[in-house]
Amino acid sequence: MYGHRPLYEALTDLFLKEGFAGTTVLRGICGFGAHRVFHTMKLLDLSADLPMIIEVVDSQEKIDSVMPRIDEMVDSGMITLEKATVIRYTHKHEQE
Repeated sequence: MYGHRPLYEALTDLFLKEGFAGTTVLRGICGFGAHRVFHTMKLLDLSADLPMIIEVVDSQEKIDSVMPRIDEMVDSGMITLEKATVIRYTHKHEQE
């Protein structure tokens, strides 16, 4: 959570406001992290705490510019940085 909102929504809003090229939020079906607690959708009492992945696409400079804000918002989890080769980035315009 970030304030009264899910963290993934707050981060997605940040990336949208900052003009990032794209963001995708994925919910995992099982996983574990630094505390080695296994989270799975099979256990109903843990299903609200499933792993989340937030993928963000933009330039290194743009990502670096918001990292201080991300660090303020994220108090646990893992942040990785991967280089991607973008093959196509388009938007189909509606025909008038």
